[in-house]
Amino acid sequence: MLRLDRLTCGYGPFHAVTELSLEVPAGNVLALIGANGAGKSSTLMAIAGHVAVMGGRIIFNDTDITTEPVRTRVRLGITLAPEGRRLFPDLTVAENLTVGGYSQPRTAEARNIERVVTLFPRLGDRLGQLAGSMSGGEQQMLAIGRALMAEPRLLLIDEVSLGLMPAVIDVCYAALGQLRDEGLAILLVEQSTQRAFDIADSVCVLESGRAVWRGTSAAARKDPALVEAYLGLTG
Repeated sequence: MLRLDRLTCGYGPFHAVTELSLEVPAGNVLALIGANGAGKSSTLMAIAGHVAVMGGRIIFNDTDITTEPVRTRVRLGITLAPEGRRLFPDLTVAENLTVGGYSQPRTAEARNIERVVTLFPRLGDRLGQLAGSMSGGEQQMLAIGRALMAEPRLLLIDEVSLGLMPAVIDVCYAALGQLRDEGLAILLVEQSTQRAFDIADSVCVLESGRAVWRGTSAAARKDPALVEAYLGLTG
């Protein structure tokens, strides 16, 4: 579904990511992990079209989209749930969902909202509530739901669990697991390595913008030094 071929991207003269290659098949989750500043978010933003590509290629569903604008990538089936959620706080839950589905026919809106509230029933009770007045966990559910309104084939999601209560994290990861089982490809950035290993089929570790380890989630679990060596964390 997604293939990065020696992707180099960044900001002005600064390379945030250098010659990164990876693949995410349909129905698979790839966890991109690393310390702060490793280039994880920049990778997601480059795939979504928000960060300049300086070298290499982005291949989506056998099509080179390296130079395509954001709107084209969304229509092809790439959506982003960004770090910090970036909702429209003065719009209602329903209005935020409507914005997320702008690339789809208006006739698909009701069906896609129903899909979202089936995944996240709490949102169904709050469709008329302003997004900015909700809890952090509810906002994260809405950020994921908004991304799903465009009927993606690839979901990019940045820092699912950041600042959330464990019970809410469980809900979000259960939804991601269901989406994966339905055939969605997911590229996940996550600081909580335990959560990432629980859901991911494969793992890529970034350090200073370069891939320093790749393998299956099972292999990552068997490497006790992996997290400490590359993330400076203990788990």
